[in-house]
Amino acid sequence: MMRSKGQILVVLLVVLAILIVLVGRRAVSFKGNNQVNASQAQGNIADLNECERAIFAAGCFWHVQFEFDKVSGVVATTVGYTGGTTENPTYKQGCTHKTGHAEAVEIYYDPNRVSYEKLLDVFFENHNPTTKNRQGFDIGTQYRSAIFYCNPEQNKAALTKIDELSNSGEFFRPIVTEVKPAGPFYRAEEYHQKYFEKSSIFSCPIF
Repeated sequence: MMRSKGQILVVLLVVLAILIVLVGRRAVSFKGNNQVNASQAQGNIADLNECERAIFAAGCFWHVQFEFDKVSGVVATTVGYTGGTTENPTYKQGCTHKTGHAEAVEIYYDPNRVSYEKLLDVFFENHNPTTKNRQGFDIGTQYRSAIFYCNPEQNKAALTKIDELSNSGEFFRPIVTEVKPAGPFYRAEEYHQKYFEKSSIFSCPIF
């Protein structure tokens, strides 16, 4: 039996209404999940009062954050910009090489579970500290190797580690890692945070 144009139109409108409802419910579901994650993140901030802070720059901060997130005892990590002069810089500004900032990772860690010396090991194991302003195909001052110490103990530990590595014969060229006091740290744009987890890309060329 042939349906009239009016009946077909009614059926199409009903189907469209159902789709709109389903999409709306899915959007609410995603929004709810985001709210839960934000709440959990805020809850973790209270734990940071018991933690110590460290800041490292080792090329592409996506890779650096990913590696430190795997370390037991690391409570929270944030990618951002530090070491320069421009206030509240953007990623685009950093690519001009005019801000003076390096791509860096701010780390909060539990000193009862992981030492700063261990974090230094992770830092040096996951980038090439002998290439000035470069990691693999990433070239520019924002990709320099740098340790921004937060207290005199970290400064001493960093210098001691560099001295040990320089005399170990592990590297064929001099280590060019900067060691400087920590200054303002500017959080990077949200799409940079946990980038590997969001994009399912899990490596950056570092040598």
